[in-house]
Amino acid sequence: MKTQPLTDIARSALEDLKAVDLKVLDVRGLTSITDVMMICTGTSNRHVASLARNVFDLAKEAGYTPRGIEGLEEGEWALVDLGDVVVHVMQTQTRAFYQLEKLWDMSEPRSKAANG
Repeated sequence: MKTQPLTDIARSALEDLKAVDLKVLDVRGLTSITDVMMICTGTSNRHVASLARNVFDLAKEAGYTPRGIEGLEEGEWALVDLGDVVVHVMQTQTRAFYQLEKLWDMSEPRSKAANG
């Protein structure tokens, strides 16, 4: 399985360019689309695009074939699909609005209202 090497490559790519508040979530028990979801913040449109592009490029240089990259033009939310690892890079406002960590992190207790 390629999950750990891909996670390490993505983490390194994000840390190299100073990603803010990086979260790595193991979502294997929650979805079949990926094993690891990484979420971080970029400080501007250019920073978001640069972070996502760096993840894509470093994965490719390491011999992996990224499935896709989206959102570079707008720079509000970029997504890099590496297959076993999916990386979300967002600006602060976008990340606060969508709250992906709460959606995917099952280790946090949910309120009664959220559970129905």
